[in-house]
Amino acid sequence: MQLQLPFLRATAPPEPIVDFVRQRRARKYILRVRPDGSLRVTIPRHGSRREAEAFLEKHRAWAEAQRRHVAERHAPVEWQAGDTILLRGEPAVIRLERSGARTLVVVGNGSAMVPEGVTNLRSAAEKALRQIATSELIPRLHALAAAHGLTVARAAVRGQQSRWGSCSRAGAIALNFRLIQTPPAISDYVLLHELMHLREGNHSRRFWRLVADVCPDYREAERWLRVEGRALF
Repeated sequence: MQLQLPFLRATAPPEPIVDFVRQRRARKYILRVRPDGSLRVTIPRHGSRREAEAFLEKHRAWAEAQRRHVAERHAPVEWQAGDTILLRGEPAVIRLERSGARTLVVVGNGSAMVPEGVTNLRSAAEKALRQIATSELIPRLHALAAAHGLTVARAAVRGQQSRWGSCSRAGAIALNFRLIQTPPAISDYVLLHELMHLREGNHSRRFWRLVADVCPDYREAERWLRVEGRALF
């Protein structure tokens, strides 16, 4: 699964990730700048990788300008003590607490240390969210897998910049820690989406039929991720 998120960096990295994707229906080469700063080059049916690379180089200046423009417009918002973020779809206040000589950022039932004097608590708060996600989403994933007669080879929580989750050919599933911020029905959908990739590795019609069988309202979940998911970044 590769659901796209509108994650945008403050500054575009010097060497972007470039994906070359062949599409039979494409009639020409297409260069797209993704929200996370990576590039996608579509290769038409009768095109070649060599021509695609030449096409990319020809439009490199345009791509870099677009990446800078996107990054400047959508720099990540700072989080401070007292700010409210989502946790399991509900408002949660970011708090600072003292624990002996340490200062902790607390979000719900998660916490992380923060250096003295730091006012932008986003990094520490995200560590707290990752802690909660690991303790809740991984067991939930295995429970859903068992309920559908599936086995997950390996599961992990990560901080993907443009995906809610992924499933490898070896059966390893990675979940974005930000899923813990979404309502349970939404995170369950993403978990089920990934699990169905254990049966069908692509996004074919058969795959979406499998998804519809286990999550009839999946279109509403997809819509939530596209629209409301923006607020999580």
